[in-house]
Amino acid sequence: MALIKWRPARDLDPLDLLTGFRSELDQLVEKTLSPFRGGRTGLFEGAWVPVVDVFEDDDRVVVKADLPGIEKKDIDVSIQGDTLIIKGEKKQEEEVTEKDYHRLERVYGSFQRVIQLPSKVDAQGIKAACRDGVLEISLPKKEEVKARKIEIGE
Repeated sequence: MALIKWRPARDLDPLDLLTGFRSELDQLVEKTLSPFRGGRTGLFEGAWVPVVDVFEDDDRVVVKADLPGIEKKDIDVSIQGDTLIIKGEKKQEEEVTEKDYHRLERVYGSFQRVIQLPSKVDAQGIKAACRDGVLEISLPKKEEVKARKIEIGE
């Protein structure tokens, strides 16, 4: 249970309350529906999206995506403006009939992850590598957005 600081009624703004409620409702819907965004949810193929970390330093933006069991040839990375797109497909290892399963929790099928980048990047210098089921994409920042130290003269 969250504690809410008491404020006198004269300090309450109904628009603030509605905006906060809308934001929390949006987050709830996003968390609930995000596993099903791919559209296909058959027995042997599920809709899923890989989880990602996005961080930046002075020179680059880095995106790491968990893609266990997916070969490099089944991953497509592209950039459109300030948006990074990761697409691919997780294929089932072997054919097993439905009656042979005791539990089926892993998902298979196509995925797409669209990531809004926090800074403008130089598309020519992008590097991507996939090791141990983790895709790491390094996107160098454009010169105009890199932080610069400015010396103060006398």
